[in-house]
Formats: sequence, structure tokens, C-alpha cells
Amino acid sequence: MVTMSWQGLRSAQVATERGSGPAIRRSPGLAIDARAAGHTLRGGRQVLRPVSLSIRPGALVAIIGPSGAGKTLLLDALAGVTLPTEGTVLHDGATCRPRDDLAVAPIGYVPQDDIIHQSLPLDRTLRYAARLRLPARTSDEQIDQEVAEVLAALGLTGQAGTRVRLLSGGERKRASIAVELLSRPTALFLDEPTSGLDPAMSADLVDLLDRIAAAGTTVVFTSHNPQDLAGCDMVLVLAAEGQLAFAGSPANALAHFGASVFEEIYRALAAEPDPRVWAERMPSGAATAVPVRGTRMAQVGGPAVAPGRRLGSFGQWLLLTGRGVDLLTRSRLTLAILLGSPLIIILMFLMMFRPGAFDTANPSPNTSMMIVFWIAFGGFFFGLTYGLSQICDEFAILRRERIIGVRIIPYLASKFTLLLPILAVVDAVLLVTLSGTDRLPALGAGDWGRMFATLLLCSGAALTLGLLASAGVSSPSQATLMLPMLCFPQVLFVGAFLPVPVMALPGRALSYLMSNRWAFDALGTTAGLPQLWQNGGSPLGPPLLKSYGDTFDGSVPREWMLLAGFTLLFLIAAGLVLARKTPRRRRTSR
Repeated sequence: MVTMSWQGLRSAQVATERGSGPAIRRSPGLAIDARAAGHTLRGGRQVLRPVSLSIRPGALVAIIGPSGAGKTLLLDALAGVTLPTEGTVLHDGATCRPRDDLAVAPIGYVPQDDIIHQSLPLDRTLRYAARLRLPARTSDEQIDQEVAEVLAALGLTGQAGTRVRLLSGGERKRASIAVELLSRPTALFLDEPTSGLDPAMSADLVDLLDRIAAAGTTVVFTSHNPQDLAGCDMVLVLAAEGQLAFAGSPANALAHFGASVFEEIYRALAAEPDPRVWAERMPSGAATAVPVRGTRMAQVGGPAVAPGRRLGSFGQWLLLTGRGVDLLTRSRLTLAILLGSPLIIILMFLMMFRPGAFDTANPSPNTSMMIVFWIAFGGFFFGLTYGLSQICDEFAILRRERIIGVRIIPYLASKFTLLLPILAVVDAVLLVTLSGTDRLPALGAGDWGRMFATLLLCSGAALTLGLLASAGVSSPSQATLMLPMLCFPQVLFVGAFLPVPVMALPGRALSYLMSNRWAFDALGTTAGLPQLWQNGGSPLGPPLLKSYGDTFDGSVPREWMLLAGFTLLFLIAAGLVLARKTPRRRRTSR
């Protein structure tokens, strides 16, 4: 539970000591010590040569260097997000290790990508972030107070009700920082926070970081902008191959490189690309960054957040599901696509198939078989398209939330429970529409229930396959390319266009892996295709039935179990992919 209000921690002295602007609450700060911390990839390539330095609480530190020099890697190592393969990084004298769910020594990390949803108003985004970051017993009133004070401190009160996508670039950067300040971090790490900002916005953002450091929070950021460096306590300059070329004050950095302005440091690094030269010129001893305008430790109080367990798996599932509903209802275009695209496909079914294909007096075997197949494929297509965009669209947010303790199971469960009810409605509308227009056989209530259950299980399996694909790709455009690759096998090897018994051996083997095959088989069995074809009077019926062999003779409950098994298998696979791509702390290989 939060033990003290920000209001009681504010101080005009803190607000004005290093720059003007809204007051920032004080933090206990974090001491960071790197002891020969380096990073070597598999294969022996060294991408960060051993770094030794000390950063005192409340220091403002910038990491600069040419592109590809390892700035983000060093930032991640100092933050404890990536554990070094050699040497160690200490936080307050303790070796960085994966933390449990106790709210101790929270650390803020702002990647280059936005870590906030674009569709929600800013204040609602921060409330969801606070629920994930603060102890579970924090009351709604305390959450609202925390959010209001963060907004005020960052000058965003006037934008509280504005959707994030409508904020300016500088406001979105501050909003991402606001998310991290909710947990009262002892250190704040930022990757290229000023990239893409004009000079005025960049200066304002650095001034904000300056004031956060003045309040005691250790601040470390990477930058390509020389204008960001003048007010820092320490500048870390990386040369090629992750070689630390200098660590010290900005003034000493200029002297070390014989530069009059910071831009000339980059020219010096480009003129001498050999990292061994910079290793020889590196001043001996471990550099130490301390706040340059007096000691701030006297201003720092006790812990800002009392130890308390954050939301458990069930609480995370409820919160993430609620956030998903909020996002969906506020994104009218997404909701229109989710509901509108199935309606268009249903309309296409009505245009393609004539009524009466299941008339027992004059059946149409080919048409009835095609109707059953396209019903199965429709359920598959709805589920797949719903799942494909769910994870890749918010991967940067998930990666950050994994670091603060969001678990994979409740995250995936929230996606499943959010979308499955929508799929149930869409599947029901499909069946009711086809039945009401005489494009399905007359069935009893039990058979209708079995047909709906089959279609929903088919959609659920496809939804989890979409989630798996969305977890595996790195961008929405790649997810779009996955759509035909996943759909074509479900069309060709299901057994509708070419019966499974007459397929070549590789095709028959592959058909067992198609979830849509079992939905097609179960729907055909429930719709009574064997009886219709055998006894309907059409000369095509018996030969067609013979070509399908025992396709429609299986047990519907057995095929339900197979569809449920596919769903579980795809969910487990998606979880494993996310566990590899978004570990709570990345461990590197020697």
C-alpha cells in the first residue's frame, strides 16, 4: 500500500535546484556500479567490452556514440534488463537478479517505442499502468491521486482526457515517462528519449529529466543529440564494438577529445574507428558520476512504496481483460472491422449458394458439401484474423510490462476471453442466417447445439493459432503476410476439394495437422451428409460418399477433443514464444 502522498514529498527547492518547471517528487535514488561488465554473443563476438563505472543516486548520465556502438546494450546492462555475460552490475551494492512481485526498488525503463496504448485517453492509460505497477491493495482513490499528481508533475494535466494518439511527439514521450514514474522508481532508464523531437521539445524533455534527477532519481539515457549533454553529470562515450572511450563530466569529455563542441566528439570517433586506440586512450580507473550541484541524499526520504505484492495471475487477467474491452470499444474502426468483415462473408455465402441444397427430395451433394466446408472455413477465418493483430500491435508495451511482472498466462487468457464471446456471436449469426435462408438442413435443437459447439471450437483453435502467429512475427505487416500462408493449407488439405482418402500419402499425413479438417468432419456428420447423399435420390450421391470413405463416420465428441487439443497446443506454443521474446529479464549467452 502507498504509505505517503506525493503532496507531502514536494518541495520548491527540489523543483528549482536544477531547472524550472512543475515539482517532481523526491526519490531514494539508486546507486549503480558496473564492474568489468561486458557482453559477448554466441560465436564469440564481443559487442560490449568490459565497462567499469559508478553512478551515484540522483545523477543524470548520458550515453552517446555512433550507431551500432552498443548504447542500448549498455543501457540495458546498467538497468539490469540484460544481464552481462562477463563482469557484473550492482544496484545499491547487490548483484542484479530477476525480482519477484514485491514492490522493492522499482526501476523505470522507457524504450524507444511508445509503451502506451494509442486509443485510450491518457489518464485511463495511466490508471491501468498504475494497477499493474502498484501494490494490489492500493485503493482506487490512491490510484486516482497518483495519476493526477504524475500528470501535474509532467505538465500533462490539460491532456488527461486526450487520446494518446492525438498527443504531440513530446507529450507522448512525457506520457511514457509518466507511466514509469507511477511506481516511484529509484532509477529511470530511457533509450533515445529525444529522437524525433524538434530542438525545443528535446530541450524541454532533457530539462524534465534534469528535474527528475534533482529529486533523487538516478537517470540514465542514450542520445544522438549533442544538445542533450551540457547539463549532465556524466557522459559515457562508446566507440565501435562497444568500447568505452570516455566516462566523465561533459567538460572533461570535450577536453579529452580535443573538441570545442560535442559534435566534434562524433567526428573524432569516426576518424579513428579502431576501438583498441580508444581503449588505450581511456583514462585509468573507474569513473564515478555524482550530482554536480551539491549532494541530494539529504533531501531523500525513506521508501516511497511500502512492500506489497502486486496483482496475482487472476487479478492481472481481470485487469488486462478490462483494458482490452476498453481498447476495443474506444477503437470504432477496429470494432467495425471485427463485426463487419464476418457480415460481408455471410453475405457472400448467400450470394454464392442457392437455397435447397439439403432438400431430401432433390439434394445437391456438391453444394451441400461446399456449404459445410465454407462454414468450417468461415469459423476458422474469423478466429485467425481476430488473433493475428492482437500481440504484434502492442509488443513494445508487453515487453515493458513483462519486466514489471506481467505473466504470460493471464495475458494470453485475456486475449482469448475478450475475443471468444465476439466469435460466438459471429458464429451464431452465420448459422442462423444460413438456416433461415434454407441453406442448411432442418435439424433438432440438439444437432444445432452440436453444430454451434463445433464451429465455436473451430474458431477458438484458429484464434489461438492467430495469437501464436502474432507472437512470432515482429510487425503487423508480417502478420498480414502470414494470413494466406496459414489459410491455404486449411483449404487444400481439409478434404473438401479433394477427399482425404484419395490424397497422396504426404497430403493425408498433413491433413491430420489441419484443425479445420476436424471441424469439417464434425459439421458434415452433424448435418447428416452421408444419409443425405445415400438416400436423397441424386445419382452423384453414392459415388461421392464412397470417395469420402469414413470421413463423416467419426465421433463428434472425439473431434471436439481434437479441436480443444489444437487450442491448448497453440496457446502453449504462443506462451513459449512470448517467454523467449519477452523474458522478465534477458539472460545472455556466453
